[in-house]
Amino acid sequence: MSQYAIRATSLGKRFADSALHPSRGFHEFFEQLVRTPIRGVRENRLPKWFWALRNVSFDVRPGEAIGVVGANGAGKSVLLKILSRITAPSEGRAEVWGHVGALLEVGAGFHPELSGRENVFLNGAIMGLSREQIRQKFDEIVAFSGLEPFVDTPIKLYSSGMRIRLAFSIAAHLEPEIVLIDEALAVGDAAFRAKCRQKIQQFIDDGCTLLLVSHDSAMVADLCDRALLIESGRLVCDATPKQVFDRYNGRKAR
Repeated sequence: MSQYAIRATSLGKRFADSALHPSRGFHEFFEQLVRTPIRGVRENRLPKWFWALRNVSFDVRPGEAIGVVGANGAGKSVLLKILSRITAPSEGRAEVWGHVGALLEVGAGFHPELSGRENVFLNGAIMGLSREQIRQKFDEIVAFSGLEPFVDTPIKLYSSGMRIRLAFSIAAHLEPEIVLIDEALAVGDAAFRAKCRQKIQQFIDDGCTLLLVSHDSAMVADLCDRALLIESGRLVCDATPKQVFDRYNGRKAR
């Protein structure tokens, strides 16, 4: 067994500015450049690169609970997407040892035309489980979500709160060894958020490794052993949750 659950080494991810501004896709840029090549070059319309993450390195040992803190757009969600293999890094390495349960933005991994039932099986298959394994967990997943009356309704008709309930239930019941959560508890009613928090505590008690992206300092302090502060794509502090939030809030106040 590895001494690490997660290891990031000089991790970086960059995007073309057209990826950040879909209205200016490559075909539009190319068409404009062909029509007016001199003006296009003169006005510096060639694609520019934006580094969402750069030179990020850290280790997480099995069973650690780590908070990931930073302003909107700092690169936190990109980090979790790399660790969950949704996107590949542009440089560096991201190594993960263990079965990952990832709860990222609302609706990530769902097919809108499929029902809640079908999406449970789809997500389970993406996580590497057999159909029989998913079937054994299905009733428990649906009961936790509280969406029994809507399980055969297409996901496209779900509210954001309903989607997050189902997504959390799937991630929570497929026996993950590593849990990645990105601001999931910011959506949904108070009763379900409390239920999710209890489940996260159960993950920790059972020895799962946790990476939790959150702006909730009380929750991070309560659940996590340490925290990472990311600013403009760079890791600037790796310390206790209190030290990280003191630095984060101090910078915001300037």
